[in-house]
This record gives sequence, structure tokens and C-alpha cells, in this order.
Amino acid sequence: MKSLILAALALLVPSSAFAQADGVAESGDTRSRAEVEQLRERIRNDPLAPTIAPRGHDVTIVVFSDYQCGYCRRFSPTLDTLMAQDRKVRVVYRDWPILSAGSRDAARAAVAARFQGQDRHLAFHRALIATSGRLDAAKIRAAADKAGLDWNRLVADQAKHKTAIDALLSRTGGYARLLGLSGTPGILVGPYVIPGLVDLATLKKAVQMSRDKQTQ
Repeated sequence: MKSLILAALALLVPSSAFAQADGVAESGDTRSRAEVEQLRERIRNDPLAPTIAPRGHDVTIVVFSDYQCGYCRRFSPTLDTLMAQDRKVRVVYRDWPILSAGSRDAARAAVAARFQGQDRHLAFHRALIATSGRLDAAKIRAAADKAGLDWNRLVADQAKHKTAIDALLSRTGGYARLLGLSGTPGILVGPYVIPGLVDLATLKKAVQMSRDKQTQ
């Protein structure tokens, strides 16, 4: 685990730049590329994490976010624009509810929404992230109605899958800490970490850098 932590620390970069985790980590660590990629794959691929995966995708973006986070709210339309313009980007939604009890309630509901289909989850995610003010049960219900979710099923799925959902949220928090993230949003684009809000041009640059790296 120590080697994975040090590998993850080597991924951390300022929001205005990007860096690749192929060198030697701090404190003289000599972990391998395989260890770094193992960590990335665990973050990118989780059977319960809501994912939008277009056919033929070649770059994965993982978003660590909190539904109460104003910066996440500002980033959401940027990501939506990228998804509309670039049909080869896969997006993994990693709910990291760190701001309030409402954040955690919304995150649990969002994960449970995936059992009604990824399109329904995405509509619910967008409705939740666009909700202003402090989230509560009424606002979560309103977002679910807006997204066309079956509310009774959503409640039932949260209860049925509570242990698995809570375990997913715990894993996500652990990965965020491994990546050195201190808040939301946190964005992993291929092998590059962006710890904070980013504009569309910078996000596109990270995607292109990831593609370029694949061809080297």
C-alpha cells in the first residue's frame, strides 16, 4: 500500500499543468509503472460507480464531486459540453460527499439511480448538481422527479444496496486521498490529475495529452 500511496502522490500536479506518473516518487521510492496503472485501473473501473461509456471510447475521465460543491456545479456544464463534442470520452462519476449530510444523501441516491439505467442516472446527476442551496430530502425528490426516476424504486434500491453503496463511497474517499485531493472537484484524465475547477480548453488539452501519450 505504501508504494501505491507514493505512486499516487507523484500524480498530483497544479491545476494549471499536468504531469505523468512514470518517474521515481518522493522519498526514493522505486515503484513500477505496473503499480501506478493498478491504482489508476481501480479508480477508473468499479462495477457500481456510475459510468457513461460511448462505444469506441479511448480516454477515461474520472470526476470526484460533491453535490453541494459550488465549483462542481460550475464544472458540470463544462464536462457536459466536452461529452457532447467528443464522443470518445468515457466518464466515471465518483461521488465524494464531504460537505454535508445532504451531500451524502444525494450521493447515495445518485448511485442507486444507476439501477434504473445510466441515462436516468445522468439526468438525475445533472438535476442534482444544478440544484441551488442546501440539499434536503425534498430537493432530492424534486431532482428525481425532474429526471423521470421511479421514486419508490429509488428508495427501495438505496435500502437494498445500502452496504454496497456505502462501500463504494468509502472506496472513492480513499482513492481521493491517495491522489492527494483536498476538495472537489478532482479530475483524473487518463494518467493526469487536475485538483480543482478547470475550463473547457484545459480539459480538452488534458484529453489530447492522454491520447498523445497512448501513441508514444
